[in-house]
Parts: sequence; C-alpha cells; structure tokens
Amino acid sequence: MQTRSTNPYDVVIAGAGPVGLFLACELRLAGLSVLVLEQAQDPQSPLKQLPFGLRGLSIPTTEAVHRRGLLDDIVAAQRAKSVAIKSAAHWMQQARRPAGHFAGIQFYQDDVDAAKWSYRLPTPADANVAVDMETLESVLVARAFGLGVEIRRGFGVNAIAVSDEEVVVQAAGETFRGRWLVGCDGGRSTVRKISGFDFVGTDPELTGYSIDVELADPQKLRPGRNYTATGMYTYAQPGTIAMVDFDGGAFHRTKPVTLEHVQNVLRRISCTDVTITSLRLAATWTDRAHQATTYCKGRVLLAGDAAHIHSPLGGQGLNLGLGDAMNLGWKLAATISGHAPADLLDSYSHERHPVAAKVLDWSRAQVAIMRPTPSARALQAIMGDLIETRDGATYFAERVRGISLRYDLGGSHPLVGRSVPDFQLRDGTTVGERLRSAKGILLDFDARASLQALASRWGDRITYVAAAPEDRLGLSAVLVRPDGFVAWACDSASDEEEAAQAGSRWFGD
Repeated sequence: MQTRSTNPYDVVIAGAGPVGLFLACELRLAGLSVLVLEQAQDPQSPLKQLPFGLRGLSIPTTEAVHRRGLLDDIVAAQRAKSVAIKSAAHWMQQARRPAGHFAGIQFYQDDVDAAKWSYRLPTPADANVAVDMETLESVLVARAFGLGVEIRRGFGVNAIAVSDEEVVVQAAGETFRGRWLVGCDGGRSTVRKISGFDFVGTDPELTGYSIDVELADPQKLRPGRNYTATGMYTYAQPGTIAMVDFDGGAFHRTKPVTLEHVQNVLRRISCTDVTITSLRLAATWTDRAHQATTYCKGRVLLAGDAAHIHSPLGGQGLNLGLGDAMNLGWKLAATISGHAPADLLDSYSHERHPVAAKVLDWSRAQVAIMRPTPSARALQAIMGDLIETRDGATYFAERVRGISLRYDLGGSHPLVGRSVPDFQLRDGTTVGERLRSAKGILLDFDARASLQALASRWGDRITYVAAAPEDRLGLSAVLVRPDGFVAWACDSASDEEEAAQAGSRWFGD
C-alpha cells in the first residue's frame, strides 16, 4: 500500500456529508490538519435535491451555524430556491404558520407560549430555515475549502488499524495516517463496523417510500398528510409522495423498487385505484432505531448517523448529527492541542448519547401512533387534543425545535447546560458573533477585576468580555463553552470558586 504521508493528519474524517464537513470546519478553526475521505465520487444525488432533500433546521442547528458565521450563507443560498421549497413543503401552504408536527399532527406558532422560555433573547438563529441537502453541503464545502480542509472523493474506508499513537486507514488502495479517526459515514458506517462498536436498538415496523411520479388521475389523492385504514401517505402536487407500509421493513433494500410495486403499495395505502404512469425517482427507508453504546473507542469516534439511526419522521437526523459535530469539534481539538482536562473527550459521548436516545424514543413514539390500528387511532385523537392546547403546543415546540436541549453539567444556576442567550452587547456585537472564533467566552457584565484575572488563567482558550448587554436577563456573569453552552452563570455577586471549577473542567488549568 502507498503511504499518503510520513506525518499523520491530526484527524481523518470518514464521510463528506454535512456532519463530516461541519466537524472538519470546527477542527480547522483550531488549526488542526484535517483529511476528509468520502466514498462517493460524485457528491450530486437526486435525493439531496428538492423535494426529497428538504430539511428543516432546529434551533440548536441554526444557533450552531450562526455562531460560526454560516447562517447568512445558508439563508442566502436557499433564498434562490424559496419558491421551490414552498412547493415541496406542503405544510408551508397552510393559512396558519406551522410550528412543527408529531406523527403528522400539526401544531401552530400562535399556540406556542414563547414567554415560557425565559432565557431566550431575539436572535437571527430563531429563523425558520428549510434547506435542501445539496445547498447545505455546497455551503459547507465552500467553508471547508476556505479553511484548508483536504477532501478526497472516491475514497471509501475499507480497513482500519489502531495503535496507542495513531489510526492507519486504508481507502481506495491508499494508506492514510491520523492521530484520530471520526466516522461520519452514515447509518451503514464502515468505520463503526470495522471498529467493533456495539450498535443496539429496535427493529423496523415499516417500510417507508419517497417517490416522484406522474399520475394519470392525481385528483384521487388528497394533498397533505393522510391516515387511512392501511397506513399513511403524504401527497404534494404534482407527483411527490411519501408513504409508510407497516410490513416490518420487509421491502427495504431487498428488491428493486419498480413502478408496479409502488403502484400496488400506493393503491393499498391510499385506498384508491390511482394509476402511476411514470416512476421518476424512488427510495425506501425504515424506522429501525439503533444507537452505538458509546461514541468513542480508543482513537476512533462516531458522529451523526454512524452513531445513531432512526426513522426520518420529523426530520431530526440532520440536526442531531450537526449537534454531535458542534459538541465534538472543540473537545477533540483541545485534546489534540494538549490543554484539555483528562476527561474532556469523554464528555462528548456522555452528553450526546442521552440526546440521541431521546430522539430515538421520539421517533418510536411517532411510529406507535401511526399504526393502522384502532388503538393507535385512539391515541392519535388524544394526542391531537393535547397538541391543540397552549401548554401542549409549547411542549411539542420545545422538543421538535430543540429548545428544551440541556446538558447535565451540574452547577447551581438554571441556565447551566443550556444554550447561551444571544446577548446584544453595547459595542454592537452579539454573543453569537463573538463565538465565531470557536473559543470560550467569559461574559462579565459588571467588569470585575477578579473575573478578568480568573479568565487570564485559561490564556487564549477563552475571550474575556467586560460589557453590559442591552438586556442582561438579571445575570451578572456567564462562562460560555466554545459550542455556545453555558458552563457557569450567576445572578448577582459572583461565586468565583464555582466559576474557577467550571472553567478548569472545560478549559484545563
């Protein structure tokens, strides 16, 4: 085998999807050398384009891209497709502004009580952003190249050897060496399988279909989401259809998806004799929900679908994976740079594993009330009544949009472990903009010399900001991790001992 370099990369990433690309950018912000290996020679795919590639970004995701200066680029790129996006997203065509759905049960923005989110401030990251995967990847590729990330396409990982000092990766007849390897190579991750990660969970109940067709009699299908006695289908004119068949996942990747088969399934699910005259595109999926028991094994880590898979219902997968990348990037960079506390990298798995476990259960719960059974329909009716209440809509908005996300970081203040409010500072900048360097921040609203001295302990790993914001939310000081989550906060006179402990935990001594 040819050796790529006698000097290993700091990090080799398998997979050039959004998760791998975002992680690569995070690592380059810290000055690390990064190689991304991607199995596909061509990044283009119809499934990444509209309508099937459409994804809604959650609040943690929009906050993450805002904090790295990518939100404006994503919004600008998708603005050119706004008409096509509205056509593809049937929920955007409703009279009331939708806030999300649970198993197809819609809830609306005017029912959501945002006043309950006491530690949120107005921010560009509150925007409802829908973007297709092709557009998102193009923005991330441009940023990655701009930062100096090396991307090699047509290089699928086929062998891995791990030692105490490095990981040797074989791909497409070449050998690459890295100090760390991160598998971002999807639900059928080769990195995960070769490295022997345990991947446990529940088997599928359904086969889902995403199809683009031409219909002889489109009037026989009702637009929007429809539950029937035999399943569920969603129809957006002229010919975009998603449907679920509760067959135990029997058809997924077992046989070719033919026009005849799709028509038979559609007729059975829709309870009509609708006729398909042309099958332009078809893909299948299931609700199989599995998760790696840990995201770190020696010098190999997992992120995104390589670490967890579930049904695409609710569009949580992309957001979950980007959250992994945001959480992992600065921790891995600090570990490689040599100033991380001993257990910093362990916190990646400890923090992100419970988040994914909740999403998997959220997916399972949606499948449970979608079953074509009388008991499931009864649960669906009760859930619909709950969602129509103000408290119910607020709860589901918190879960679906990710506002309820909180890491268990200890600490006495209720803000610890939550996303930092986007404070508007009097110099015209915001906390989100201040986080673009991927460093931590100590916000000292009362400009105390003692806190400034404390901040100096961590050198250039954090930025000390002594400035009162437009709205301080009753806070006196806040210590923010590079990913934008609060490590310590106080309302009045600062507890500097607790601040010092929090800082040492995340930034070392």
